[in-house]
Amino acid sequence: MTRLSRFETALEGLSRKDRLRGLAPREGLDFASNDYLGLAASPRLAEAVREAIGRGAPVGAAGSRLLRGNHPEHEALEAEAAAFFGAEKALYFGAGFSANVALIQTLPQRGDLVVHDELIHASVHDGLKGCRAETVAFAHNDAGAAEDAIRAFRERGGTGAPWIAAESLYSMDGDRAPVAELMALAERNDGFLLLDEAHATGVLGARGRGLGETFEGREALVSTHTCGKGLGCSGALVTGPAAIVDFLVNRARPFIYATAPSPLAAAAVREALRMVEDEPARRAALARRVAIAEGKLAGLGLRGSGSHIQPVILGRNARALRAARAVRAAGFDCRAIRPPTVPEGTARLRISLTLNVAEADVAALIDAIGAQIQEEAA
Repeated sequence: MTRLSRFETALEGLSRKDRLRGLAPREGLDFASNDYLGLAASPRLAEAVREAIGRGAPVGAAGSRLLRGNHPEHEALEAEAAAFFGAEKALYFGAGFSANVALIQTLPQRGDLVVHDELIHASVHDGLKGCRAETVAFAHNDAGAAEDAIRAFRERGGTGAPWIAAESLYSMDGDRAPVAELMALAERNDGFLLLDEAHATGVLGARGRGLGETFEGREALVSTHTCGKGLGCSGALVTGPAAIVDFLVNRARPFIYATAPSPLAAAAVREALRMVEDEPARRAALARRVAIAEGKLAGLGLRGSGSHIQPVILGRNARALRAARAVRAAGFDCRAIRPPTVPEGTARLRISLTLNVAEADVAALIDAIGAQIQEEAA
């Protein structure tokens, strides 16, 4: 036995369960990234960064926002983002993960209740570990179950505010939350909706503002708009009432004690928001790819998700890994997703549709998946 034995044993156990992870290079056509609108390598973002360098913006912030890390690029982004989304105020974090942790650990107070979707992102689960409020999960996308949890909280004497946490579009299933119902539930109960728009920002909603865009600006809504997915950049914007944002600046440890994001990243996000405004054709082009994928999946007897995230659930870990190897060998970068990221028995291929591939490529990928399924069945 060595001091490393426990780690080696754990890794061996993961390997036996077909759960061992490793870093794989970018190879083949992109069906794995979250760069849905194809903005990450766009000339407009590159030019925006060059212009920011030209006006003196540094690569690094060199400190937290509350010290010397606060830069005019951060403040300009936050002002423009608040106007773009229709919120009273916005706050820029270094990552969506840390933004969600900050919200859950900071906003619900002792005596409150956090009611979260059972399939909510890992960042929220990490935040719950340091949350002072009572917490309870509700059945996936079931607003009635969330309401039952709040009612039970009141019946046993709970008087605090309910905080309903959900993703607007779920990252592994590609299905939409009942945002309007959850919003109404929060307002009816003097509570708040914490809406993670990570996979909807820039892509969904009438103007690409996310699935909660018609509710932005209301007192009960606090949204996380990740910038590293549809916007092609990095970081995350939290939007909501000014009192909420100011409270986060004063109390959210992941914000207070973190080095601020690069001012150049802030400049890039500003341009990405303008691109969402100026180039609606990108959303239309992505919608065409979704329609093609849905039609091809239906031909295989598989039901589509209705979004740019299409899961092909295969069940066993080993089967999902074999399918991923087969489609990668055919030239498509489409990854296997296994527990604990998804529930036991639901290992899958996660097809991420982006503008980094052509419409014909989408059809070809589904054909390759179909061929693998048929080979497994033979």
